[in-house]
Amino acid sequence: MSPRIGVITFPGTLDDVDAARAVRYADGEAVSLWHADADLKGVDAVIVPGGFSYGDYLRCGAIARFAPVMASVVEAAAKGMPVLGICNGFQILCEAGLLPGALVRNEKLHFVCRDQWLRVENNATAWSTRYDQGAEVLIPLKSGEGGYMASQETLDRLEGDGRVVFRYVGGNPNGSRNDIAGITSENGRVVGLMPHPEHAIDALTGPSDDGLGVVFSALDALKPLATTA
Repeated sequence: MSPRIGVITFPGTLDDVDAARAVRYADGEAVSLWHADADLKGVDAVIVPGGFSYGDYLRCGAIARFAPVMASVVEAAAKGMPVLGICNGFQILCEAGLLPGALVRNEKLHFVCRDQWLRVENNATAWSTRYDQGAEVLIPLKSGEGGYMASQETLDRLEGDGRVVFRYVGGNPNGSRNDIAGITSENGRVVGLMPHPEHAIDALTGPSDDGLGVVFSALDALKPLATTA
């Protein structure tokens, strides 16, 4: 039985279909989850995809954080369920307290849409084991509020504990502190990143297939669970 990965849809979500497609490309089972339904449908992991949840009113992710489904995600994450937040999903995970820091308007207030090189800084999380440490991957980036910000104390802790998962290389596109593109929780099960790995799963439709490594990593972590289910 293939591991079941839930993909949440909020009003304004844009990339849930792409995230589900990435799961299927990696031979996982994609399960649709609705923002207003607290039932996670027995999934083994959750992807909080990109878009503009609730129109990004108040600030990005601030309303989505209170959706019924997110209460269940927070509870499941506390028990060790792998959770991935992509772009707006990263913002939501920070708003929900699953990851530290916040995402703010890009430097110079420009929306950035480009293929972005990232360096893999931590390949020991539930979402990064398929990558070599130090590998550089090409992943699309599209966001207006992608600047990662945190206190110096938090940044020092993230760096000292090796919790920076991805870092921008070849130029910082949005003013993120320490060129941070993605981080992980203390247990390595929750990961948030601003670029979109679900848009890099096939060289015919994206700049590379480097993004598949994110999903394959999660499936590797979940296969023992699926085997015993």
